[in-house]
Amino acid sequence: MNKKQLILVLGLGIVLALIAIAVVKKQSSPYQETAKEGAKLLSDFDLNAVAQLNIKNASNEVTLAKKDDVWGVKQRFDYPANFGAISEVVRKFWELKVGRAVKVGPSRLPALELSGPDKGSTLVEFKDASGKAIQSVLLGAKSMKQSGNDSPFGGGGAFPNGRYVMVGTNINSVALISDALSNVEPKADDWLDKEFFKIEKLRSISVTSTNATNSWKAAREAEAGELKLVDKKEGEDIDASKLSSAGYALSSPSFDDVVSPEAKPEETGMDQPLVATLETFDNLTYTVKVGKKKEDEKYHFKVAVAGNFAKERAPGQDEKPEDKEKLDKEFKDKLQKLEEKLKKEQSFEKWTYLVSKWTIDPLLKERKEFYAEKKEEPKKDDAATPDGANKTEAPPPQVEPQKPEGTTLVPEPLPEVKIEEKKDAPKP
Repeated sequence: MNKKQLILVLGLGIVLALIAIAVVKKQSSPYQETAKEGAKLLSDFDLNAVAQLNIKNASNEVTLAKKDDVWGVKQRFDYPANFGAISEVVRKFWELKVGRAVKVGPSRLPALELSGPDKGSTLVEFKDASGKAIQSVLLGAKSMKQSGNDSPFGGGGAFPNGRYVMVGTNINSVALISDALSNVEPKADDWLDKEFFKIEKLRSISVTSTNATNSWKAAREAEAGELKLVDKKEGEDIDASKLSSAGYALSSPSFDDVVSPEAKPEETGMDQPLVATLETFDNLTYTVKVGKKKEDEKYHFKVAVAGNFAKERAPGQDEKPEDKEKLDKEFKDKLQKLEEKLKKEQSFEKWTYLVSKWTIDPLLKERKEFYAEKKEEPKKDDAATPDGANKTEAPPPQVEPQKPEGTTLVPEPLPEVKIEEKKDAPKP
């Protein structure tokens, strides 16, 4: 090898060494961000493949999984999950864009609450039907903005306007997004499908208490009629306005949580419950049971639904042939809706729920709470005075005697005064 060739080889070696050093330096640097402003946070996220969503922090965890095309909450015994809420969150992550790329080293992750789910972060994992991970995002500290006079939150204070995130464990993907994702929390009861049964057109309500003296039954003759106590006893004075509140019982019920199907009746109070039977003008019958109250003022609650619908329409006495088709169709449509409502509401029968006192308040009323208030009779001493106060009777006023017409009043003569003469007085 001549001198020229040697120089060429040495030069090439130096160039290759410099390139290698640059590559190694680039790969080892923690400050080479992959997040690009305006780009999607999750560039290769297939939202249609998501069949499981797991959310976890240091204190809680919730797993939402799809089974037989129905989403359920694992930590709530696979009770149906709110599909709308899940769909919204999955799509939101698919659409998320980087607001600002953030260059950080490992030492700054704790300040941004991005050190992991056991150290202040919230981990969101998306998986497919086989349980394989699709994507994961670590949610960190929220970005706060001071509210001004033009803020919808009013003047003063601060509100979240963004959040620091990291894709997987890639420190180069740390970014600030414009959505605080405040609804992405690992609270199992928040993800339950809260749609519940609904009693409409109430005809009668009967409450059987564990204490027989508190039981009562009320009914109305027409949908817009007044609710009246059916088993009214002699001497009972019922306040119609107080009883009317029972007419809205369970017209818009809700529940807060569900109880384990393995809970024993003596634990929930279903061994000796308060039982209420509610019938509607659509011939639906609801039998509800109210069990024990928990320390947080929540009651154990169960419901069963039955229906007794006429399958055929009875034609009217003067019904015209041209009206029959229309009336038959209306009857059929109504019957179909009632049967669908019955089937849906019967799906709640296998569960024991926790409901608020507000939801079942009309059922908890005792019979005496419908009584009219008694007016107190005035005391004997109060009868002489309008305001009922004890007062001493005032003496009659002094009246000056009037001079009768045509007469002269003669004053009474003054009493005679005797002057006693002194014995030793000198004679004049």
